[in-house]
Amino acid sequence: TLDRPESGIIWATDGSGVYFNVESEGSKNLWFASLNGQARQVTSGKQVLTVTDVGKNGVAVGVRSTPTMPNDVVTFAVPKTGTTSAFTQITSINADVLRGKELAQTEEIWYTSKDNLKIQGWIVKPPGFDPAKKYPLILDIHGGPQSMYNVAFSFARQDNAANGYVQLYTNPRGSTGYGVKFTNEIRNAYPGKDFDDLMAGVDTVIGRGYVDTKNLRS
Repeated sequence: TLDRPESGIIWATDGSGVYFNVESEGSKNLWFASLNGQARQVTSGKQVLTVTDVGKNGVAVGVRSTPTMPNDVVTFAVPKTGTTSAFTQITSINADVLRGKELAQTEEIWYTSKDNLKIQGWIVKPPGFDPAKKYPLILDIHGGPQSMYNVAFSFARQDNAANGYVQLYTNPRGSTGYGVKFTNEIRNAYPGKDFDDLMAGVDTVIGRGYVDTKNLRS
């Protein structure tokens, strides 16, 4: 009954079930399914976490990223019940590159599109963002179209933000991570209402008052 994309299946060392990574609403977290098919979420957070191993001692290892943290290796103790958001970061691969730099901040938004469908997106704001100013806007559209934009760190978006651009990226209908029905909304109807989803997102950001409507690009 878990209506989300899964990947990286790992057998538990005691044979009690399998661990796997689940993509949902722009994030990726670890789940566990017992032999009787009962699935539960193991980790939580706005992040992209790809677990590659779970040891006999119940310690998992994987790679984790957030909007302000590039991929790094983390470990964590797998809880017997409930979820965990406590990670121990093992590497700091890009610490030298990011040292002393102010990063763009990412704001999650949900907005209403055609047919009252709720669409998730994210606004990336330049360092030192001032809502009283006017910024050029970039609409970032993912390919696929059946794929999912996520909250992982993006050097490209950070570079655009550092050059003074506000960016919007969204998961319009047809994207994965929101259930099969949402993904199939564009079946035999692409392009179509997915375009409306994108434009509704642009209108939402313009409505915030800090976008230069004469400087829009995608």
